[in-house]
Amino acid sequence: MSRRDLAWKAISIMSGLSWLFLLAGCAPTPAQAVVIPTVHPAVAEPVSELPPSPQAELPASSPLEPKPVPASEEEPLRFTFPTPAAEPVSAWRPPLVPVPWAMTPNDHFYFNRPIATDQVNWPSADYRYGDFFPDSEIIHTGIDIGADRGTPVIAAASGKVTWAGEGLYKGGNVEGDPYGIAVAIRHDFSYNDKDIYTIYAHMDRVDVVVGQKVEAGQQVGIVGSTGKTTGPHLHFEVRIEDNSFFYTRNPELWLAPPQGWGVLVGKMIDRYGFPLLKIKVNVTSVDQNLIWLGRTYGPTSVNKDDYYQENFVLSDLPAGEYWLDFRVRWKDYRYKIKIQPGMVSYFTFLERPGTFSEVLPDPGSLSQFSPVDPETITNP
Repeated sequence: MSRRDLAWKAISIMSGLSWLFLLAGCAPTPAQAVVIPTVHPAVAEPVSELPPSPQAELPASSPLEPKPVPASEEEPLRFTFPTPAAEPVSAWRPPLVPVPWAMTPNDHFYFNRPIATDQVNWPSADYRYGDFFPDSEIIHTGIDIGADRGTPVIAAASGKVTWAGEGLYKGGNVEGDPYGIAVAIRHDFSYNDKDIYTIYAHMDRVDVVVGQKVEAGQQVGIVGSTGKTTGPHLHFEVRIEDNSFFYTRNPELWLAPPQGWGVLVGKMIDRYGFPLLKIKVNVTSVDQNLIWLGRTYGPTSVNKDDYYQENFVLSDLPAGEYWLDFRVRWKDYRYKIKIQPGMVSYFTFLERPGTFSEVLPDPGSLSQFSPVDPETITNP
C-alpha cells in the first residue's frame, strides 16, 4: 500500500469518527432516574405535659380583652348622581292607557295631543272652543295650543291626509285663507258610523301630502302663524261626519286626559230654558287653591256633544275637589264638585230655581245631531 493510499484511509477514518461525534451530540439525553422517598404513616407519639407558661396564666376574675381589628383597607363606596334635567314645562303627563279609550260608554277619548309632552300641549285658557275672538263676533271652533314657532306638529291618531296646504276654509288652494297652512286627516276609525277628521292649522310648513297614510305621533308640520292669527300657535279641531267648518266638536272632549287628571263638563241653562251664553266660570282647587278659568259657549258656530249636550268644558284638571263660582244677572252662585281621574265629571245648572245636579243625561232623550247654520257664520 502506497503512502497515498494510507493517507486517504486515515482521512476516511477521521471523517467517520467526526460524524459519530456529531450524531452523539444530537441524540436525546437519557432520562435521569428520580428517587421518590417512601412516605411512612405518621405514628402518634405520647407528648409529655409541659408546665403552663407564666405568660398564659390570667387571673380568674380578669376577662379576656378582644384584640383590636385592623382597619379595613377597602375603597369607600362612591355615589354618582345624575345631572339634573331641565325643569318640566308643566306637570302634564300622558295618559296611562293608549288611545282610543274611554271609561264610560258615553265618552270618546280618541286622540293624543298634537304637540309632544315635552312642549306646551294644553289649550290656551283665554280662547277655548266656543269663545269669541277678541273684539269680534267670531266664535272659536277649536282650541289653540301656544307652542313655540317651529315646534313639531304630530298626528293625533292614524289616518289618511285629505288636505295639505292653504285654502282649507275656502275650499281651494288660495292665499289669504283664515286657517293659513293647514293639514286635515280622516282617521281610521269612526264615531256612530260617522267619519272623524282632525285639523292642524296656522302652520309654517307641512311635511305630508294629500293621500299619504300617517300614524299617530308622526310629524305633519311645524307650528307657525300663517292665516288669521295674532302669533305662533297651533289651531286644532275635531270634525264629525264631514270635513267642514260647520261640523266641529269640542276637542277637549276628544283628547285623552293626562295621568290622574279629568274633564269638567257642564250644561248651564237660563231661566227661560236656553243655554247661558259667555258666562265666566272660576274653577278653584280646594286642595291647591289654584284657579282655572272657563266660559260657556257663544251663540253660534259650535256644536254640542251628542250625549252631554254641554255648553261648558274645562279639561286637564288634576283629580280632586273644586269650587265653581260664577255670576248670572248680578247673582253669585257657588257649587263644589269632585273631578275623577281619567273621566268626565258632569253637572247641570238651572238658573230657575238656581239648582245644581250631577245626574247624567238619559241616553234615550238625546236629540239627533245637526250641524250649525252656515248662514250665521262669516269666518272661523
